[in-house]
Amino acid sequence: MTSARHFWRAQLEGYKMERGLALPFDRHRLSDSERSGRALIVDFELSEHLTQSFLDYASSHNVTSFQLGLAAFFTFLFKLSNGQQDLCIASVNANRYRSELRDMIGMFVATLPYRIQLDPHATFEQLVQQVRDLCLSIIEHSHYPLQHIIGNHHSPAFLEIMFDFITVESDVERVDLGDALLEPVSLQNPIDVA
Repeated sequence: MTSARHFWRAQLEGYKMERGLALPFDRHRLSDSERSGRALIVDFELSEHLTQSFLDYASSHNVTSFQLGLAAFFTFLFKLSNGQQDLCIASVNANRYRSELRDMIGMFVATLPYRIQLDPHATFEQLVQQVRDLCLSIIEHSHYPLQHIIGNHHSPAFLEIMFDFITVESDVERVDLGDALLEPVSLQNPIDVA
């Protein structure tokens, strides 16, 4: 735990936990006591051609789809925030940092901060490698609990923006799990499920 504690302290050193990203808003930001608790989720699909280009780029640069997507998201936030270079967001981690946990059934998910300090003169390829290195070091220290990472900060700003990369096969008719077979069911005509 000591090396993880040192890692997270170094990772967030100098970051102002209360300061959110300078994103454009269409209305005044509410104080914590006035917030509704509502959130916005944006998901989108990539065309087949763009998906193939995305996967080819990830493969040729030795990064995962998550890492490439995160680099693109950091680039988007950099542009959206008018060049804010110190970016920190949250992301969900599978938290299976030891080999004996990889095949175990259960929920090990952890929410962790992903902080990056962008060089506005760096290439996208350099950013991708920086994100790759960041992700690998976070995986190594993902077992450290979020409540210890944030310490006395009750609502750190990085928890306001979360990134998740989910790959979904759109044309899957059925999923075979050995003893179970999952198939889509139309909800147009309600059926009794017992």
